[in-house]
Amino acid sequence: MKKVPTPAMQKFWHLSQQEALSMLSVDLKGLDTEQVADRTKQYGPNTIKDQRSTSGILLFLLQFKSPVTLLLIGAAILSAFLGDVADMIIILIIVIISSILGFWQERGAANAVRELLKMVQIRCTVVRAGKPVELPIEAVVPGDVVLLTAGDIVPGDALLLDSQELFVDEAAFTGETYPVEKNCEVLPPNTPLSKRSNSLFMGSHIISGKATALIIHTAKETEFGKISAQLQTRIPETDFERGIKRFGYMLMEITLILVIIIFALNVLLHKPVLDSFLFSLALAVGLTPQLLPAIVSVNLAKGAKRMANQQVIVKRLSSIENLGSMNILCSDKTGTITDGKVNLKGTLSADGIHSEKVSQYAWLNASLQQGFHNPIDEAICLGYKGEKGTFKVQAEVPYDFIRKRLTIQVNGEEGNLVISKGALNSILSVCSQVELSNGALEDIEKHRIELLKLYEEFSNSGFRTLGLAYKKGDKNHDFDRGDEKEMIFLGFITLFDPPKANVSATIAQLGQLGVSLKIITGDNALVAKSLALQVGLKEPVILTGAAIQKMSNAALMHKAVLTDIFAEVEPNQKERIIVVLKKAGHVVGFIGDGINDAPALHTADVGISVDTAVDVAKQAADIVLLSHGLDVLIKGVVEGRKTFTNTMKYIFMATSANFGNMFSMAGASLFLSFLPLLPKQILLTNLLTDFPEMTIATDRVDEINIQAPQRWDLSFIKRFMIIFGLLSSVFDYLTFYVLLYILHADEKVFQTGWFTESVISATLIVLVVRTRLPFFKSLPGKYLALATILILAVVLVLPYTPAASWFGFIHLPFSFYLYMLLIVAAYIMSAELLKHWFYKKMFKS
Repeated sequence: MKKVPTPAMQKFWHLSQQEALSMLSVDLKGLDTEQVADRTKQYGPNTIKDQRSTSGILLFLLQFKSPVTLLLIGAAILSAFLGDVADMIIILIIVIISSILGFWQERGAANAVRELLKMVQIRCTVVRAGKPVELPIEAVVPGDVVLLTAGDIVPGDALLLDSQELFVDEAAFTGETYPVEKNCEVLPPNTPLSKRSNSLFMGSHIISGKATALIIHTAKETEFGKISAQLQTRIPETDFERGIKRFGYMLMEITLILVIIIFALNVLLHKPVLDSFLFSLALAVGLTPQLLPAIVSVNLAKGAKRMANQQVIVKRLSSIENLGSMNILCSDKTGTITDGKVNLKGTLSADGIHSEKVSQYAWLNASLQQGFHNPIDEAICLGYKGEKGTFKVQAEVPYDFIRKRLTIQVNGEEGNLVISKGALNSILSVCSQVELSNGALEDIEKHRIELLKLYEEFSNSGFRTLGLAYKKGDKNHDFDRGDEKEMIFLGFITLFDPPKANVSATIAQLGQLGVSLKIITGDNALVAKSLALQVGLKEPVILTGAAIQKMSNAALMHKAVLTDIFAEVEPNQKERIIVVLKKAGHVVGFIGDGINDAPALHTADVGISVDTAVDVAKQAADIVLLSHGLDVLIKGVVEGRKTFTNTMKYIFMATSANFGNMFSMAGASLFLSFLPLLPKQILLTNLLTDFPEMTIATDRVDEINIQAPQRWDLSFIKRFMIIFGLLSSVFDYLTFYVLLYILHADEKVFQTGWFTESVISATLIVLVVRTRLPFFKSLPGKYLALATILILAVVLVLPYTPAASWFGFIHLPFSFYLYMLLIVAAYIMSAELLKHWFYKKMFKS
């Protein structure tokens, strides 16, 4: 088979099933092992994403992409041509070491994320060598025969081989809101995409029914692949990503202005042009947060690994920040508030008496249906203890979200029966008669009020209540949805899903973390209220889907914020609720696992699903829970806030001592007859102060940072930078005074002394700015503490090693260390007092 499809394969909807099977050299038993191996090699993985991971060499070279770094390397090489080879070698070594550190961190982060994503792969059922097997979608190849049911994602462009009441969501291709019905047929070659009713397209998903299909195209050869290639769409940035980018731009702007001014003034002061240029560039490197991308990647990757240990798998790293910022969580009650284990309470006749007939008919409907397997049908099957008989399925009309019922036609000893179960109002709408417990048949309208009253009683008791109806069928005619009429209402099926143990405490814990829980459920308001009272929500505010339908967006925005439970909600209303909550300024999370939850999962700031969810929900989610429950999610929220806090620590470090030191250096260069630090000394300062900050991902996080949602605030960072940067500069200039006017330092003593004080103060101030608490009440993590001690030792020992001459350092007088100790101690204490005032003032305002 040629890799380039023939014209006939390009218009596969025009082929008969046998023609398509023949062209792809396959039969209904599927491909064998050898064919799969050949086609995998020929077509590659079934994904529209570029599978080529960035090679190690390319990732390393990308560390040098900063224009400032490239200019610095070029200037260093130029200085070598002018005779200063030693300086060039030292500068290049420092730049390479910095790049190796960044490479090592980013490579580790990328590998960690790759391993995590393997845990939540989307899978599909494929017939291989006559047997159905579960495989990742990426393993599907042209010629595969796939089995699809409600909730499944279509793994490639395919021709239907068999279908039963099949409805598919193709909104991404056609813009059509409603599901499209699919059937097996042959269509003209010029049939437009929206009319190809015998074809399935990659990326669409099954709403109801089931199908067997032949995969024709995969990956970028599919319609979805072509659209993606044309649009080159990007995932929208989170607030955190936008904030990081704005922060980087802000520092780059400051750096550019500072570098131009410093270079120009140094040249005007008749200092060597090349030295001044190198000094300005080195200063730019010191100011530029080179490690920021690596630090962010590592923090998020480490956070994702910790969250994985808590049964929370992160599919999109940037969603961790949103999880930490989330202040409203919308969730269905099943599996989060309740055990997620539906139990059968009773099978009752139309007059509320236990009925074996209702029990048997409910079991027939639940056990013989071939569509989407669900907890309700499992509960009915487990609860049935009667005779099972020898019934066989003749036809089925699967459940869908428009009809809200499932109908099955069976043949057995009692003849041909059609049995339908579903939402009570849906069942009543197709019934003309009611069967009472004595077997009498009466007009449904005479008993409608009584039936609704019973339904209300069951609901008030907290039971989910379904209706059951039947009629005689015809073995010579397969029942279809058009025949759902003139049925006989038989009775009620009552079910319950008890609240999780300790769920009240869990909800209270969410509240303590500043996250408001809002339950969105399709259950009626009475059942929802009963559950709310059981889990400790006193006087819950309830809003129904019918009321939502009548509200304007402005009215709903006002009401939604105050609402605890959204009941009787239609699937398409979930998205609207989330949109208005976001417009009200909240960061909204949504937990969904159903077929119709995908739009809401996409819309939410944090889309959360579970590993047992339908494929379309898992694909739409940012985060997947391996264990279904709010307690697991709480651990994820805490880890999200820890990750956010540790990332912000690096920001604060980069905008306090580092920024202050570089600013002071720039100012000192204007009144000194020599450069305050040589370019290679500035780069060494930058490298040494960055080293402890690379361990920040493992640092301890204070409880105060976990108690409330945190959001990116650039104005807060600017104030922090100005206040703490100026404080740093005050003590820098105090150091200059000691060196110049007390110790009467020459060029080399000044540079050595200033380098020593600069690195030590910048390293120790990290311990202050990393916490809002007094630094002695919040101890750093093990690795940060060790890295800090190591850098302090290196700086103090360096002037007495052979390497000192490489960098232009000399021995310092003992008196300098005494002065430096006093200056650094005063700096630390001043920073501590200023920090207390700063946070008190900021959080008061």
